[in-house]
Amino acid sequence: MPNMETQNSNVSRAEEIKVLANEAFKAHKYGQAIDLYSQAIELNGDNAVYWANRAFAHSKLEEYGSAILDASKAVEIDPKYSKGYYRRGAAYLAMGKFKDALKDFQQVKKICPNDPDASKKLKECEKAVMKLKFEEAIAVPESQRRSVADSIDFHSIDVEPQYSGARIEGDIVTLDFVKKMMDDFKNQKCLHKRYAFQMVLQTREILQALPSLVDINVPEGKHFTVCGDVHGQFYDLLNIFELNGFPSEENPYLFNGDFVDRGSFSLEVILTLFAFKCMCPSAIYLSRGNHESKSMNKIYGFEGEVRSKLSETFVELFAEVFCCLPLAHVINGKVFVVHGGLFSVDGVKLSDIKAIDRFCEPPEEGLMCELLWSDPQPFPGRGPSKRGVGLSFGKDVTQRFLQDNNLDLVVRSHEVKDEGYEIEHDGKLITVFSAPNYCDQMGNKGAFIRFEAPDLKPNIVTFSAVPHPNVKPMAYANNFLRMFS
Repeated sequence: MPNMETQNSNVSRAEEIKVLANEAFKAHKYGQAIDLYSQAIELNGDNAVYWANRAFAHSKLEEYGSAILDASKAVEIDPKYSKGYYRRGAAYLAMGKFKDALKDFQQVKKICPNDPDASKKLKECEKAVMKLKFEEAIAVPESQRRSVADSIDFHSIDVEPQYSGARIEGDIVTLDFVKKMMDDFKNQKCLHKRYAFQMVLQTREILQALPSLVDINVPEGKHFTVCGDVHGQFYDLLNIFELNGFPSEENPYLFNGDFVDRGSFSLEVILTLFAFKCMCPSAIYLSRGNHESKSMNKIYGFEGEVRSKLSETFVELFAEVFCCLPLAHVINGKVFVVHGGLFSVDGVKLSDIKAIDRFCEPPEEGLMCELLWSDPQPFPGRGPSKRGVGLSFGKDVTQRFLQDNNLDLVVRSHEVKDEGYEIEHDGKLITVFSAPNYCDQMGNKGAFIRFEAPDLKPNIVTFSAVPHPNVKPMAYANNFLRMFS
């Protein structure tokens, strides 16, 4: 047993470290804050505040699984510590687990009956749960559901004579149209819904015909660019094209999922990407991310944004089209590109990925879920996911997967990185993230990777955020979630 003097010294040292951790948190250095809170916990693991604070830092990095574990530990240490329940409730909420969140907010209200903030959040949470129950009650079973795409005839939609925005002449999306549309978007003008319908429906048709794993061939002497998450940061997307050229047959791109949510120009991003896909399908490849799903779009802004800028029909239509997005790509048989990561089991072959029936909302487990949600970890083997969905996988898992499939490299996205990218697993795995200063507060760079055939050596280009109009991230997000961000 440590003597009393050592214990006291540990307790006061832990407090000093907590102060440093709080400063790192205020400076948006959440990874550093987590490391410091962890040091404080090692010195004094019986202080509920340290666990709750670390939970908050985990939430800021979207590590909601870790946040729930830490907040649970806080309330185990001190069952009357309202902030522990509050942090856990907020993390459940961010994962769309409204019923679990509700229990925690009820507990907060019980401990702090006179706190107006606790009452407000509880009311909002009750509303969200009621809405969810109502939606579940009126939901049409999957087997009876009709495709909204089949009910849309965009030809019959009139374009008003006073409409001065971009127009598609006939059925062909041209580069001139795409440039005019992007210019309109840049000036915060909307695209007419007739043309939006036309492009989204045409993209659906193109995507539907693709396999779940798409092979990309880059001829010798040619190049290919891979971008990571864009997350509704339209002005940063324009900057990528400024730096690296528009997508074309000669300058092809792969955007590796999470096109939408969080950033408040998600509609402009997705319509731009779809426009290039319609203009020239081999100029741009699109992969599904975990945010191309109804549950995420409901919480993180895309659904609200589409409803505000277009209509409810478009909300349903985008949800349908997202289910058509391929899950992974292989460049020249050597580079495996996926949004999230690898699997909870060894021996997965590319043919297994090709065989996934992807035309659905992402399940909560299995290969499709893991492709969209998993993250690498610095140590070998497999571990639980920091996010509470998918898993963490080590370099041995990466090496075996590459070996089993005769591949050289895994490229994935899904995680914000200070430099816009990170090379891990002995150079066999690269994370690329293309949303600089993510959510207007992370201070990170963005990056993209250019591969030159035939050697496909990754050339990484980083860039900083550019200014955008004064519309904050999450402006269209679930009202309740905005209270916590």
